[in-house]
Amino acid sequence: MSYEEAATVPVGGLHALYCLRRGNIQSGQKVLIIGAGGTVGTVAVQLAKSFGAEVTGVDRAGKLDMLLSIGADHVIDYTSVDFAESGETYDVIFDVVGKSSFSSCITSLKERGIFLLGNPGLSQQVRGLWTSRMSGRKVKGGMISYRTEDLVFLRELIEAGKIRSVIDRRYPLEQTAEAHRYVDTGQKTGNVVITVEHDARVGG
Repeated sequence: MSYEEAATVPVGGLHALYCLRRGNIQSGQKVLIIGAGGTVGTVAVQLAKSFGAEVTGVDRAGKLDMLLSIGADHVIDYTSVDFAESGETYDVIFDVVGKSSFSSCITSLKERGIFLLGNPGLSQQVRGLWTSRMSGRKVKGGMISYRTEDLVFLRELIEAGKIRSVIDRRYPLEQTAEAHRYVDTGQKTGNVVITVEHDARVGG
């Protein structure tokens, strides 16, 4: 991997791995990933595939070809299709960005399904506790912790060719502000990285 590709791994990779492990994904299960085309989502798609799942990625139309190229079995353009109206149900739903309808996600879960909150608000967490207590479906969110051994696990998957970095744009260090402005548009696919040129004339 290039330095830029390697730099993206901990950012989305550790977040995605922690959340998906809480879903206890088994081979053959159906997994829906909402916000699949971003920093966390692109790794989540590839991780779920490596766990043996049938993966559906949800994002805007411009990102769908990329999602298919990294292993998604199915893709949904959320700007034109509501995944909840299809009647399809999933073993695990991972809402990366936390902007989808809580009710729609719960309705789209199988009876013993798991809803993973990647970026939960207080309301989602409260509703999640109630849902977990009152039904067979489980909602999991909260604090995320990162471990060194998880980074080693991701490295092994990368070396095995099961995960690759998705980079949309590269900006030089002096254009960091512009990079942030682009990220804030919500249009990016995968990651945006800052490149730092090393000057051989400078020691250290």
